[in-house]
Formats: sequence, structure tokens, C-alpha cells
Amino acid sequence: MVKKILLGLGIVLILIQFIRPEKNLSDDRTYDVSTKYAMPEDVKGILQVACNDCHSNKTEYPWYSNIQPVAWFLNDHVVDGKRHLNFSNFTSRPIAYQNHKFEETIEMIKEDEMPLASYTNFGLHPGAKLSEEQKQSLISWAETNMAFLKASNPPDSLIMRRPQGPPPSK
Repeated sequence: MVKKILLGLGIVLILIQFIRPEKNLSDDRTYDVSTKYAMPEDVKGILQVACNDCHSNKTEYPWYSNIQPVAWFLNDHVVDGKRHLNFSNFTSRPIAYQNHKFEETIEMIKEDEMPLASYTNFGLHPGAKLSEEQKQSLISWAETNMAFLKASNPPDSLIMRRPQGPPPSK
């Protein structure tokens, strides 16, 4: 009985190797954050090593991403990361969104919510473990860009507005 279960499990593990998610490799940088906002070399390096795998259109995949079900987990992680913030399509979004994402970036770094602990634990992505100096560089970069947006846009254009729906029914 145990042999049959192990054999069945082995067959399933082999079969799932052929079901692969699409990889995040487009690297379309048409609307990349760097096309509009000044990016010091240190910030560019930090983003490339620590952030862009999940927050851009180009992921550098580790060797273990070719093994299922790990590839599915990584794909979900990348899709979710891009849903929250995608530096590759950053400038295609409204100014208020851009300002808000800079603000969120500062908040997430200050509260140690980014990079995710699950991403840096166990040495899986050591480059994403940010030093205090790297965190401060990212925070300063985001603050500088928020100040640029504030100086070059009307104040009301920087406010995120909720979509207006129908009035509540009584």
C-alpha cells in the first residue's frame, strides 16, 4: 500500500514538471521609473538586485525555479508583486498613483515590510537583504521624487481618489 502511494506521488511529481507558468521575461522598459525619475547608481543597483525580480517585467530566476511546484509559488509571488508595484510600467500610471507608490515604498521600507522576509530567509535571495544604508538610499530617492512631483504638479493631482460608484441605495 505504501509503495503504491509513493509510486503515485512520484508519478504526479514527474507529470507536474511539464505544467509550467509563463516566465516574467519581457523586460519592456518603455514606461520604466527610470525614464522619468532621476536614479542614482546606488539606487539603480539596489532595485536591480533586491526589488526588480518581483516588481518589474524582468525576473532573474534562480535554478530551483525550474522545479514544480516551486515555479508556481515563484510565479504567484511575482504576479502579486507586480500587482502591487511594477517599476517597468510605473510612468504609464497617473501622477497620483506614482506619488502614492513612492509614499508606500518609503513606508514599506521603514516598517521592514519590504523586502519580504520569506524572500530573504534561508539565504534564498541574499542580495535582497538590505543594509540600513541601502534602505536610507531608497527612502531618500523616493522622498526626492515625491518632492519633484509636488513641485511640478498641482496639489490636487497628487491625491489618490477612489473611483466614484453609484450612491448607496436606501
